[in-house]
Amino acid sequence: MSSGEAVARLKERRKLQRRIAKKRGKPVFRRYLSWRFWKFERREYWRKPKGNDSKMRLQLKGYPPIVKVGYGSPAEVRGLHPSGLIPVRVASAKDLEGLDPGKHIVIIASQVGLRKKLALASEARARGLKVANA
Repeated sequence: MSSGEAVARLKERRKLQRRIAKKRGKPVFRRYLSWRFWKFERREYWRKPKGNDSKMRLQLKGYPPIVKVGYGSPAEVRGLHPSGLIPVRVASAKDLEGLDPGKHIVIIASQVGLRKKLALASEARARGLKVANA
């Protein structure tokens, strides 16, 4: 490994650590009135408040924060696996061709059966690739 590659890996590792730190400081985004209504409490997924007089939309003190651009992770590491590798969805052995063990991590598709999943996992490991979900 040349010194240029080492520097690039170090920079990427720092960006991944910055993403982890940002996630740690990110608040839990709650749906408006999820603390009041049971039907929203059961389904705690994010919905943007759109009411004219919504206190949360107006970002008043005492109301939960809303999702904003600034909470996102750095663009260079967005979408990467926590290991820093690029996730690649694989459904057949043909999809493993051309993947680099230093850049890619394999995620076996959910519609693949158990027998084929085991075969794909062993084939990927034989090629030196990491498998995330096997």
